Amino acid sequence: MADLKATFEQAQVDVKKLTQRPSNDELLALYSLYKQATEGDVHGKRPGMFDFKGAAKYEAWEGLKGMDAETAMQKYVAKVEELTKAYA
Repeated sequence: MADLKATFEQAQVDVKKLTQRPSNDELLALYSLYKQATEGDVHGKRPGMFDFKGAAKYEAWEGLKGMDAETAMQKYVAKVEELTKAYA
C-alpha cells in the first residue's frame, strides 16, 4: 500500500504537467477517483439543480460508491498514465 500511495501522489503531480486540458469526462473521472481514494463514499447533500458543475461532480463520485480506496488509487494512476500518453 505504501508504494501505491507514493505512486498515487506522483500521479497527482504528473497530471498537472499535461500540455493539453483533458475533456470534461476525463476531468470528472479524475475528480471522482481522487475523491473516492481520499475520502471514501460520497457524502453531503447533492448540489442544487442549477449547479450543473457541482451536480456532475457529485454524480460522478456517487457512481463509485462502494469502491475501496486502493482500487480508486490504482484506477486514478492508470487514468493519469493514459492521459499522459495522450496529452504529454
